Amino acid sequence: MAETRILPTTVVGSYPQPAWLVDRAILTRNNVVPRVRLKEIWRVAEDALEQAQDDATLIAIRDMERAGIDIITDGEMRRESYSNRFALALEGVDVDNPAVVQGRMGKPTPVPRVTGPIRRRHAVEVRDVQFLRANTDRQVKITLPGPFTLSMQAKDEHYGDEEALAMAYAAVVAEEARDLKAAGADVIQLDEPWLQARPEQARRYGVKAINRALEGVEGTTVVHLCFGYAALVTEKPSGYSFLPQLADSMATQISIEAAQPKLDLGILSDLSTKTIMLGVLDLGTAEVETPELVAERLRAGLRHVPAERLVAAPDCGMKYLPRERAFAKLKALAEGAAIVRRELGA
Repeated sequence: MAETRILPTTVVGSYPQPAWLVDRAILTRNNVVPRVRLKEIWRVAEDALEQAQDDATLIAIRDMERAGIDIITDGEMRRESYSNRFALALEGVDVDNPAVVQGRMGKPTPVPRVTGPIRRRHAVEVRDVQFLRANTDRQVKITLPGPFTLSMQAKDEHYGDEEALAMAYAAVVAEEARDLKAAGADVIQLDEPWLQARPEQARRYGVKAINRALEGVEGTTVVHLCFGYAALVTEKPSGYSFLPQLADSMATQISIEAAQPKLDLGILSDLSTKTIMLGVLDLGTAEVETPELVAERLRAGLRHVPAERLVAAPDCGMKYLPRERAFAKLKALAEGAAIVRRELGA
């Protein structure tokens, strides 16, 4: 397994799924990320789906390697969304009779109903990690929906308390994360976009839930915050409503998007104990960044964070991008990081 260099490059999680695997028109329908099953997205018959997903995963792995990315994922090829693969595999969740709630973007969104104690029936993503680990010699990362976000993407009809629901999700996320680490994951990432969307609840128990979810998880752990996929959210604020509080989390890294929202990076001074996974690729533009532009954005980060605590990444997942654009942007990411490494003599 390759050692991580200074200013390592990575992806947030997802990579574009091939058009022969998913119907991309359905993927973007109504601009709503699915919280319940979306079986009609798959173009491959169910009895051949796992093999097709494996093949697509190999494409994602090889693209990341060819682009020069240091820490890679499986591209989330087996997922209908970043969260529902894990969320809908749990006991205590009714996925067949969803409720409809107001989603993060204010749209009516079908979500699963929590009707009993949340428990994990079995490991959900262990095979994903094993397949990834068997097919690359680079460091590998796997992503999980975070407990706060999971609690916001369900209708509680059992616990009767928001914090209790989040902590129940945190317990099963912790079980899964420990199994993923044992299966060979170098990095475990929790995706927590709803911390930004519901800052009042996040301040009350967001960090508590994250810390429970990371309990007993050794090595590098990441919490990713974002404002939403660029393909679905075009207007983004220039600052986070919840970020400095993560200094108290057990996560070793905090992942933020900064390129598209033109984030004031002065906020990073509040996270002085954390490694920062800095978004330096704007996924909201069809333009492919030049390596020099990536380098410029990394230099801006280095004015607030030492090189030893900076990781270069896209703003968010690349699921909704055309594959050619995603690959070109990742190549620019790797080349831009290389420019700055040379300037640092690393």
